[in-house]
Amino acid sequence: MSAQRKDDHVRLAIEQQDTRSGINQFDEVSFVHHALAGIDRPQVSLDTTFAGISWQVPLYINAMTGGTARTGAINRGLAIAARETGVPIASGSVHAYLKDPTCADTFRVLRQENPHGFVMANVNATATVDDTRRALDLLEADALQIHVNTAQETAMPEGDRSFGSWVPQIEKIAAAVDVPVVVKEVGNGLSRETVLLLRRLGVRAADVGGRGGTDFARIENGRRPLGDYAFLHDWGQSTAACLLDAQSAGLPVLASGGVRHPLDVARALALGASGVGASGVFLRTLLDGGPEALIEQLTNWLDQLAALQTMLGARTPADLASNDLIIHGTLRSFCADRGIDTGRLARRSRSADTLHNATGKAQ
Repeated sequence: MSAQRKDDHVRLAIEQQDTRSGINQFDEVSFVHHALAGIDRPQVSLDTTFAGISWQVPLYINAMTGGTARTGAINRGLAIAARETGVPIASGSVHAYLKDPTCADTFRVLRQENPHGFVMANVNATATVDDTRRALDLLEADALQIHVNTAQETAMPEGDRSFGSWVPQIEKIAAAVDVPVVVKEVGNGLSRETVLLLRRLGVRAADVGGRGGTDFARIENGRRPLGDYAFLHDWGQSTAACLLDAQSAGLPVLASGGVRHPLDVARALALGASGVGASGVFLRTLLDGGPEALIEQLTNWLDQLAALQTMLGARTPADLASNDLIIHGTLRSFCADRGIDTGRLARRSRSADTLHNATGKAQ
């Protein structure tokens, strides 16, 4: 059943990529255009640093799959593309391996094809410390993702219904392992309250994993004979909303969920993310054109992100967080209800300029 479920997830995720429509709240985030803000391209770096982690680029291939022959082939293609572009990569949940070690190679290929890259192992919040160490050893992982997915589990016919142990188990894992721990949602978002809790639990970073990309509650409902959990479709907060909500929470955040192109990457970085991940859009490219097509896509995204930074005057991805932003529509209403000052975002470059002038760093 587990193997069939993994293959079903790939099929249904691709169907969502082909049919997904509707509001993406990244479209409600606009940069204020300052016509003379641009800098020279050689001044631009894509390096990002957070939680003691340094990446050459702020883009990563986020958790997808593993556990079957087909998903192992997908992981091989993803790993090749990551290797050739220097993009970090996360495994899919290794729960299948922990239950059945014979499928180890479908995950291990991520390291075999990408021996010097940054690889994150992915476990669920019920994994034991010993199981977590097995997952890290399997991939010789540089970091650990713990995914949280109550909406998915609720819609899943065979899903977990006992969530009370997740918080103490996350804290136990974070204290026990020797690599940075990142907790990620799978598409329903992390609220500010959740991010603050993760900080208290000793987690090093949070991947907000917001609404707008692959909807796993929708996928699991598609596996139900009656499809009777449709009310959980589009549950939660968008990635843009989560990033706004998490500002000043005191924990580095990563952004994934609904990222469609380099402008969304730049928007997420401007909203405070240290790195930006995508899954579905990269999976579609890999399945359509193989590793070569994905390598080309990743290369183009990174080049276009550098071009956006050049135009916006951001020497590093972190500098995008000083650019002025206008928040529109339903996202603006969310901010109003959550007490987020959107006016400050629209004027923040003035504060940055004042600081640069005061410290003698104006160029």
